[in-house]
Formats: sequence, C-alpha cells, structure tokens
Amino acid sequence: MGRDGKVVRMSQQTPATHRPLTTALAEAAAMAGHAPSVHNSQPWRWRVLPDALELRVVRDRQLAATDPEGELITLSCGAALHHARLALAAEGWAATVQRMPDPAQPELLARLTDLRSTGVDPDAMRMVQCMQVRHTDRRPVSDEPVGEEQLNAIAEATAGEGARLEILDRDQVLQLAAAASHAATVEADDSQLRAELDYWTGRTGGVGLSPEVLPEQPPQTTVPGRDFRRPGTLPAGPGHDQAASYGVLYGDEDTPTSWLRAGEALSAAWLVGTRLGISMVPLSGVVEVPGTRQILRQVLAGMGHPYLALRIGVADPDHAGPPHTSRLPREQVVDTSAVDGGA
Repeated sequence: MGRDGKVVRMSQQTPATHRPLTTALAEAAAMAGHAPSVHNSQPWRWRVLPDALELRVVRDRQLAATDPEGELITLSCGAALHHARLALAAEGWAATVQRMPDPAQPELLARLTDLRSTGVDPDAMRMVQCMQVRHTDRRPVSDEPVGEEQLNAIAEATAGEGARLEILDRDQVLQLAAAASHAATVEADDSQLRAELDYWTGRTGGVGLSPEVLPEQPPQTTVPGRDFRRPGTLPAGPGHDQAASYGVLYGDEDTPTSWLRAGEALSAAWLVGTRLGISMVPLSGVVEVPGTRQILRQVLAGMGHPYLALRIGVADPDHAGPPHTSRLPREQVVDTSAVDGGA
C-alpha cells in the first residue's frame, strides 16, 4: 500500500518485501503445475512477460476421442489458472484476469495483467499449502459422512468462481450411478476411446497416470468410477463409499469461457475440501458421452449445463493414500524467454 492507502501499481517501485514481479509470475506458473487435469495430461503452457502472465492450452495433450470439443482440456487449464491466481495472492500480488482475451488466438485462454501490490494474503498462503498435498484418491472413503457445514463451504467456493455445486439426494445419486454405468459401457465399446485410455494410463514420469495411483481392483462405490482397463498397484481397501456425498458442478452457459471458469471453481472447491480433510474424485465419464450428459441435465432439472460430477467423502484414515501423480519439468510448462535474463 502507498501512503495514501492506494495499491501500488507494478509500474511503481516494487516493495522491498516482494521478490521481483517476473520471479513471482514464474513461480506462480510453476505452482500451477500442481493443478488437477483430465488423465493428468497437464495441458497448459505459461508465458512470463515483464508485466503479465499468459496461459495457453497445449492441444497436443488434448484427448481427441474423449474430449473432441476441448471442454475438459479447457476445464483442466481453468484449474491451473486458479492455482496461479492463488500463488500470486500468496506472494502479495493481485491481477486482473482476462479470459479468452484474443479471438484471433484461441489457444490463449487467459492473461493475468494489471499486477498490483496488495499485501500477502494469509488465506491464499494456506491454499498454496493445500495445492502441494491435494491428490486424487480413488479408494472408497471412510464410514464418516461429510458434514453439512463442510459441504456448504465447498459449494460456496464454487460459487465464488462463477459456477455452482448441486449436492445430490439419494434418488439423484442412483440416477447418476445409472448414467455413469451406461457411459462406461459406451466408452468400453469404442475402440478409439480404449486406445486413448491405454495411452494415458500405466505411464511413469511426466504426464498420464502411473500404476501407483490406480486401484488394484475396482473399488466398491455407489457410483462407478472410470474403468481404466488395467489393474494398478494401489490397494483398494475393503470399504464402500456409502457415506460419500455426490455433487454436480454446473453453470448457466456452455461456452469455452464457462468451461474455463468451471475449472477455476473445481480448483477452489477441491482446495477448500483438502483444507477440511475431504477427499474429492472427479467423475467426467458422464459428461464425455452426449446421452449421459443429457441425463445429468435432467438430474439438475434443467437448471444449467453440467461440467463434472464429483464424489465427496472423508478419506479412510486407516489406509495410506496414493502418491502424487508425476508432474512435467518446469521448463516444459513455463516459458520465460520474453523476460530479459530469465526469471
């Protein structure tokens, strides 16, 4: 803050407590690499500029058969965008977010600009810590139900990012289970989808899902998760997810910008859940198949466009969780060539 109480613009002198702006931008981009993405595809690339940070989608890592319209890849990049925003806030920087800023560059999903000093945000610092421990645990959850206060906090986090989370009642959960089962059957019968899934699973290092994060046998769950068509090495445990809650992340529009915002909302919800000790598992199969996506709209009573279904539960404390999925090296996702001398 300046003496007059106004925020200090980046064009003015950087406070002594700050690292250089370009360093903060590069570090935020690197921290965004912890974000969740479909099949751990990490389909983003950041470009650090002297006074801005740009997010581009990497189409080479799009799941062409599973996600032909590029909705899930955009959602994944939205999660990374939210991570970067929080990382900057934890460093004491606020930014204006320009989503889809240039129609002539459709791969440019967002630009963080107008950087200004606001003081370190303690809440953002806690969320950055959650980024580093958050992971996807596909095992059955414990017998402890998620409390209403915790569900409300997760739902409020999504609302703060422009999306909504509908927590399903028992009848709606059964509808979701039927839709997920049908989607799995449809995808299992598609040779292109099977080949794509084979490519992204059983991998070690870099992108994709390693055997260590996949259950060694299908977990006992009310709503079936994705069948990865190969056993992993993660012990599934003897439990069942009967105490889990299920929700649908949705919004008013079905546009690239809305899918980007959905990813930001997913990130916000998941990080709040992590802070509260809640396990979350995305269930994207029901939105990948057009017929079951329409069923999901009916589950929502036509209130909006579904982006993702979620399993929400308290992790079983008696069994060690899976390791973190691997991440791409920083130099593959953060471009600092536009910054004199690097960042």
